Amino acid sequence: MTSHDQFAEDLPHYALGALEGAERIALESHLRECNACRRELQQLEGDMALLSLSAAGPAPPARARQRLMSAISQEPRSRAVPRRRSWAWIPILAALIFAALSLFLWRDRETWKQRYAELQRNTQQNAAEVEHAREVMALFSGPDAMHVTLTAANVKPEPHGKALYRARDGMLMFIAGNLAPLPPQKSYELWLVPMNGAPMPAGIFKPDARGNAMVMNPPMPKGMEAKAFAVTIEPEAGSPTPTMPMVMSGAGE
Repeated sequence: MTSHDQFAEDLPHYALGALEGAERIALESHLRECNACRRELQQLEGDMALLSLSAAGPAPPARARQRLMSAISQEPRSRAVPRRRSWAWIPILAALIFAALSLFLWRDRETWKQRYAELQRNTQQNAAEVEHAREVMALFSGPDAMHVTLTAANVKPEPHGKALYRARDGMLMFIAGNLAPLPPQKSYELWLVPMNGAPMPAGIFKPDARGNAMVMNPPMPKGMEAKAFAVTIEPEAGSPTPTMPMVMSGAGE
C-alpha cells in the first residue's frame, strides 16, 4: 500500500492543475481517504487564491502560466522509496509570490505613467491659459492699446460698445451692451475702419437676452492702423461690406 508521505510532493502540483495521469488518479483516491491531505490541499488552494487576489490588475500572458505549468509538470519526481514529508512546494509558492509582486509593480508603474502624462497635459493647458490671460492684460494696460467707445443716438436705453485694439499684433476685444434684439437670420457685425481703404470685417456676434455681447480676437492682419470702429446689422453669416445704417460707431480716444 502506498504510504501517506509519498503524496506530500504531489499536493502543490495537484493544486496547480499540473498533476496528470496515474499519479493524479492515485492522489485523488488517497484524498478520499485521508483527512490530513485534504486539509493540506485546502490550505494550499487558499494560499493560491490569496495570491491571485493580491495580484489584481492586468492579466499576464497565458503563455507565462503555460510555461510555469510545464516546468512544474516536468519536474522529476520519484516514488522509488518511501520519503518523509517534503517541502518541495516552497519554491513553487515563492515563484507565485514573485509573479504576484511583479504584476503589482507593473500595475503601479503604469498608474504613475498615466498620472505623469495627465499632469503634463494639465501643465501645458495651464501654461496656455496663463499666456492668454497675460495677453489680455497687456491689451487692457498697454500704452499702445487703442480704446474706442461706440454709442448710438436717440435710443433708450442706448446701445454702447467698447473696442480695445492693438495694431502691432492685431489683438482686438469688443464688448457691447444694451443691444436690441435682432431680426430673424440676422447678426451684428463689427467693422474696423482703417486709416486708408474700405472697412474690414472684424467679427459677427449676437447679443444675449440682456443685450450683451463680446468679440474676442477675431482674425485680423497685424500692423493695421485703425481710424474707427463701427457696428452694422448683416445677414447671419456676415457680409464683406457694411450695410447701412450703422448701429454704432466710434473713433480712437
